[in-house]
Amino acid sequence: MAEFGDLILGVLDLAGARTIVEIGAEFGGMTQPLADFCAKRGGDLIAIDPSPAPEFVDWAATQPHVHHIAQPSLDVLAGLSGIDAWLIDGDHNYYTVLHELSAADALARRDGKPLLAILHDVGWPCSRRDMYYAPERIPHEYRQPCSHDAGVTLDDTGYRISRGFRGGGNFAWALQSGGPRNGVLTAIEDFCRQAEAGDRRLLYAHVPAVFGLGVLFEATAPWAEAIAEAVMPFHDNPLLAKLETNRLRNYLTVLDWQDGYIARR
Repeated sequence: MAEFGDLILGVLDLAGARTIVEIGAEFGGMTQPLADFCAKRGGDLIAIDPSPAPEFVDWAATQPHVHHIAQPSLDVLAGLSGIDAWLIDGDHNYYTVLHELSAADALARRDGKPLLAILHDVGWPCSRRDMYYAPERIPHEYRQPCSHDAGVTLDDTGYRISRGFRGGGNFAWALQSGGPRNGVLTAIEDFCRQAEAGDRRLLYAHVPAVFGLGVLFEATAPWAEAIAEAVMPFHDNPLLAKLETNRLRNYLTVLDWQDGYIARR
């Protein structure tokens, strides 16, 4: 998310956010700017990640405005309160994201706060394909057939063994993209449909760059118009989409070169 730092912090500022939840800290690339943002506004950053990098854990322990929760997000969200905004960049699969959004929305309504959620990996490859850090934590009825050895490429809705973009044992890909209950963007769309069925109106901006950024917010929020104006130039921007496709093709080509080099050794 760090590449989107200026846009994210700008959105949070327009919303007057003070207390923020970040799901998925990993190396803390976005966490430090968020922590500084919260500290300047007298708020707190709650970083939820069961297994971030050790250097993040050491850093967080020295920051009075950062509270690290070393548990899976769905185990702890119900116990939070007073959250102004959510950054969701954890386990990139349908079940987790749908339930993270549902939990965030329930807390927002309980606390009388408009929903504001910023999500990463809403573009390829996770938009329509589940990725699992811990497949065993996903209920069977939501879990797609998957493999830690599968790799994904732009022009193949299936998978390739030991080729393409893959996790090196750190995560598993669903073996097929598309279809119901598959992917981050699918989860966002289903969540919005559920919310709108209850006569609520949500707005969603899709930034097609660096694996995709989504900004989801309540249309009736006092700051909704200002945020809509800020994100509109990036929403489904065709130039950004072309640049992202080119970036991904170059990235996958480099992976092919590396795989070819390794195969020849």
